[in-house]
Amino acid sequence: MQPCVSNAQNAVDPQIARVEKSLIGPTHTKGFTGWALKERMAHYHINGLSIAVIRNYKIAWAKGYGRADKEQHLPVTLQTRFQAGSISKSVNALGILTLVRDGKLALDTDVNHYLSTWKLAQSGGSKVTLANLLSHTAGLNVSGFSGYTAGQPIPSVQQVLNGEKPANSPPVRMVEKPGTGFAYSGGGVTVAQLIAMDVTHQSYEQLMDERVLKPLEMSNSTFEQPVVKPRAAVLASGYDESGRKFKGGNYHFYPEQAAAGLWTTPTNLARFILAIQKAFEGKDPGIIPQTLAAKMLTPFIDKRAGLGVFIDSLKGMDYFGHDGLTYGFRSLYYGSLKGGNGVVIMTNSVSDGLIPEIVNSIARVYNFKGLYNSVEEKNKIVSQTILQSYVGRYQLAPGMILNIYRQANQLLVQLTGQSSIPIFAETDRKFYIKVVNAQLEFVKEKGKVTKVILYQDGAANIAPRIK
Repeated sequence: MQPCVSNAQNAVDPQIARVEKSLIGPTHTKGFTGWALKERMAHYHINGLSIAVIRNYKIAWAKGYGRADKEQHLPVTLQTRFQAGSISKSVNALGILTLVRDGKLALDTDVNHYLSTWKLAQSGGSKVTLANLLSHTAGLNVSGFSGYTAGQPIPSVQQVLNGEKPANSPPVRMVEKPGTGFAYSGGGVTVAQLIAMDVTHQSYEQLMDERVLKPLEMSNSTFEQPVVKPRAAVLASGYDESGRKFKGGNYHFYPEQAAAGLWTTPTNLARFILAIQKAFEGKDPGIIPQTLAAKMLTPFIDKRAGLGVFIDSLKGMDYFGHDGLTYGFRSLYYGSLKGGNGVVIMTNSVSDGLIPEIVNSIARVYNFKGLYNSVEEKNKIVSQTILQSYVGRYQLAPGMILNIYRQANQLLVQLTGQSSIPIFAETDRKFYIKVVNAQLEFVKEKGKVTKVILYQDGAANIAPRIK
């Protein structure tokens, strides 16, 4: 597959060429210098890809590769829009903060004070605030949404929140005490969407266009669901892990716009990142004042969750970011809290292997401290007896089982609903995964393996052995 290229600038920049030939996974062998981007797109069956790199408070370059629609031979250009998925939550948070800036909302007020077309059922005197909703600490359910195909009736926001037909998700309800911990909730972000609509008496796409997209010159972005023609001509089509279109259309529609409804480009998301960085460092308070930018980029109750973003301290460098996954699309962005650096990657595939490889390459080429996550393989030989002792089933979460099994001398792990992945020994008890940046540690108590700990994205997730 020949990549179809469109550059923002510096078409022959040697650093772009270095990025394109230096992809590397979470582990590598000694002396390995990296794969070619074209090679890895073919490996992961990814039809279309778009990248933007931010350096020193500027968009260093942006470039599109492959096909926005394989069947129609449409190339990815800088104008090609991809579904941003949960990255929508970051842009939504900025829109909410502009309402806070203008005194129309407050982050610490009971959300029912603002809701007029629907009310959140609360119990035991518990109060849910906007800060809770945006940081996933409101104790609400419904982590995500599956969307709707063309021709299906689209529910209103109130129907989504009530779980009423034609909504295909359960009602949004309080299941834990607010403010006591983190529970990812697209349902909570949808409550925030309705708050913004009730307070402004505008459609969500209109208020976000006026408050965020136009001020930041994100001209190739929209929260419309569905997107109206003729702009639909610049929308990428989504594909599965094998590079095939899903049944039921090129993409899904998401009335849960704040949680998953943004169509955008990496260049436009780079403008969003830059606006937050400059506001946070006091360089340009054009969109929100520094005080609100600081609130957005400060973990609230949870150690990672800010307002619409996640904060990671990576080898001493702090980044804000979010990933996105919808029916046929996957994306990721990082922005440094200091120094004005970042990266945005969007694909029209649900495959998750390519994006971290590109991040590693960009981090190496531009020396973005903390974003490079690849370790040299140092495989340890573990006895068959020890390997066999790890075989079993481990409860990672309700309905999510880690199944550990053997094939000859190789241990493999399979998470409920996902493909099997080989794991490799670092020590007798610690194993790592090559295709994602994750590790497994088996824990013994009184000589028996009782649990496994999954280390991923800075979190340690304990999975007790159940069989």
